[in-house]
Amino acid sequence: MSPSSSGTGNTARVGVLGASGYTGGELLRLLAHHDGFSVGLLTAERRAGQSLGAVFPHLDGAGYPDLVKIEDAAWDALDAVFCCLPHGTTQEVIAALPEHLKVVDLSADFRLADPEVYAAWYGRAHGAVALQAEAVYGLTELAREEVRSARLVANPGCYPTSAQLPLAPLLEDGLIESDDIIIDAKSGVSGAGREAKQASLFAEVGEGVHAYGIAAHRHAPEIEQGLSAATGAPVRVNFTPHLMPMNRGILATIYVRSRAGADGLREALARRYADEPFVRVLPAGMAPATRHVRGSNHCLIGVFDDRIEGRAILISAIDNLVKGASGQAIQNMNLMHALPETTGLEQAPLFP
Repeated sequence: MSPSSSGTGNTARVGVLGASGYTGGELLRLLAHHDGFSVGLLTAERRAGQSLGAVFPHLDGAGYPDLVKIEDAAWDALDAVFCCLPHGTTQEVIAALPEHLKVVDLSADFRLADPEVYAAWYGRAHGAVALQAEAVYGLTELAREEVRSARLVANPGCYPTSAQLPLAPLLEDGLIESDDIIIDAKSGVSGAGREAKQASLFAEVGEGVHAYGIAAHRHAPEIEQGLSAATGAPVRVNFTPHLMPMNRGILATIYVRSRAGADGLREALARRYADEPFVRVLPAGMAPATRHVRGSNHCLIGVFDDRIEGRAILISAIDNLVKGASGQAIQNMNLMHALPETTGLEQAPLFP
């Protein structure tokens, strides 16, 4: 089936808003082999009128429609949209969409349930408070049933995905202390987006590593929101992200105070994720690496005893553009359309 063919039978016709960025391009790479969705609309304000191949040569010839401005979009022929617009611009756009459209939003604009928390961290008032009330936070493995019946899903951030998947089940089971969690996370440069920025230049990033957003990164309240829900009480974390000289990947090294040894934590996570297609808990002694998940929707988790008694180390690895963004968005949209959750996401990681 051509990616741009008309939706027929059980095929849903989808649009991608903000198709010229990294998450938009990754969505289209994955959707090119999706049997349940056909792409009927691509928008990109500054690239309107261009073919997708002019923006992403690796997708040239895939049969996708040309890019248009949002104001020129034809919504009636669509069933759903993936929204890949920048933070701070998405709330008003989604609020204006026809109500028949199902939406997965890859920006941060609907991730924080409390509009006041959003305003405090993003420096602007929430632009769609009523719509926020119906948004479902779509960390798929932890909110599967809510996602199935949702019209609007807020796709989680990449760092929060890498942190919550190992931590939430352990907090739910009371196996780690909620007041002593340190998350040291490292990301590839694609996490900063495709816009030209000084901090993303090769000379600024290559041959080095640096911390950023220290004690002030916007993913901190998102992580805390999810972990607080898991434990039923407010949780605060130490979270420091670092930028790595690589294109893709997130590696989160998480330090916790444990009520069980590494074996007990590993067994609890293995039970929780035993039937999950994309989350794998590694055997004792094995540590995940970003190269083990590159290009895939997988999350790998390793568990180790710290040499300090009573402490443990959790390590998780994801591809920030797939499980941390576009792959998880498709996973959620699959559920929203009653499709097998793995549709379009079965590819194995690229190695080396």
